[in-house]
Amino acid sequence: MKIIGLTGGVGAGKSTVLRCLETDWSAYTIQADQVGHRIIEPGERCYDRMTELFGKQIIKNDKTIDRRMVSDVVFGNEEMRRKLNSLLHPAIKAYILEKIEEERKAGRQIAVVEAALLLEDHYDAFCDKIWYVYTEKEIRIKRLMESRGYTRDRAESMIASQASDSFFREHADFIIENNGDLKETYRQIEEGIRKL
Repeated sequence: MKIIGLTGGVGAGKSTVLRCLETDWSAYTIQADQVGHRIIEPGERCYDRMTELFGKQIIKNDKTIDRRMVSDVVFGNEEMRRKLNSLLHPAIKAYILEKIEEERKAGRQIAVVEAALLLEDHYDAFCDKIWYVYTEKEIRIKRLMESRGYTRDRAESMIASQASDSFFREHADFIIENNGDLKETYRQIEEGIRKL
């Protein structure tokens, strides 16, 4: 099995690349932020520790954790943000590695891990290749405004808070330019697969 680590800034179109890899190349795809949501569900590995860290008031009537409330607590509180990250990040990585191992045993040929902090959280340690999805800033801003309803200011500040293009390029094994021509994006994905 080959493992691709997929990264890139917000609004770059990583989900488009993931969908293509899943449908056209039968890849197993897993997204770190979705895993982060799953592992705090009732009965899952981080649920009890989340309530210990933030208190019972974060539990909604349906027993799920109020992610917005958690977000409000950690926003501007560096110590709580650090505690949350040290709880979730290792658990997310462990979950992803378990799922990849299951897929490997099932005979899957390609696995793709998508994480916003793929490089910062050292996912590259278990990936065969790091793919960076690059999209021009103006296109990303437009996508964020259209798909998520962000204001231009919010989109720009989100982009500014993430790693730079040069950081991603420096650490990537393969770059996909995803500026709107889907045929060209798919052609590049095929090229990347051939190079695995």
